[in-house]
Amino acid sequence: MTAYIGRFAPSPTGPLHKGSLVAALASFLDARAHQGQWLVRIEDIDEARTVQGAAEDILHCLSAFGMRWDGEVVWQSRRTALYDAAFAQLGSHHVYACGCTRREIADSRIGIASDGAAVYPGTCRGGLVPGKTARAYRLRVPDDASECISFEDRWFGRVTQHLATEVGDFVLKRADGFWAYQLAVVVDDADQGVTHVVRGADLLDSTPRQIYLQRLLGVPTPRYLHVPVVTNAAGEKLSKQTGALALDRENPLKELLAAARFLQLAVPEVRSVEEFWSLAVATWAQRFHLR
Repeated sequence: MTAYIGRFAPSPTGPLHKGSLVAALASFLDARAHQGQWLVRIEDIDEARTVQGAAEDILHCLSAFGMRWDGEVVWQSRRTALYDAAFAQLGSHHVYACGCTRREIADSRIGIASDGAAVYPGTCRGGLVPGKTARAYRLRVPDDASECISFEDRWFGRVTQHLATEVGDFVLKRADGFWAYQLAVVVDDADQGVTHVVRGADLLDSTPRQIYLQRLLGVPTPRYLHVPVVTNAAGEKLSKQTGALALDRENPLKELLAAARFLQLAVPEVRSVEEFWSLAVATWAQRFHLR
């Protein structure tokens, strides 16, 4: 039986908030309930969004809340050679250059994906239009109308997506030269031997794309569990852009209990962080029938 390896992979765009704590808590509890490893990976591949000092602040916050990771912290920005190699492995049969601007894609879109992005119409599939230069690089998805990607999510159940009509050929390397999340996360999870991914449901729609990439690269597909995301009063996902406040490090127990309640974990009021973790791990294990 393969040993459990999970991970928490925050983007250093600011301090941890209530929404990111829920994701961290769920992934940590699942790893400890499986008596497995919990890795931390800093997803700083998008340098334009990275805030100086935010990664170190996130790590200090995790420690203050009693979440100890296994092994060394991995930084995406130091792993670009791995993404280069995966991109080369895919080759021109699966990857093509795209010269379309965002406006052109929006004007010629064939639909809207569930995450709100435009479904790419395949304009550059047959080659760049004369006068166009490569802006981004896209992965060609199957045309077959019957070919869907399905997986069993441990929270939401069966999820099925038809990539061609619901997503379209998606970006692996962006116009700004940075590697896209979809490629980086697949390569990182495979390289680190991740067996279980626990993260927010805002990434549920991305999972079929990642599974398709895993198949092309010949790497294992982890088991997935997507937890509900915390929203603000307007119903928007809580984030730095939507006014999320940093966690109160002076009162970690209060924050942890609130996150547990959001995850529908019946953890009783306790007096210490240590007592919280003991009861929370047991409650998670019971909920998911792990013991």
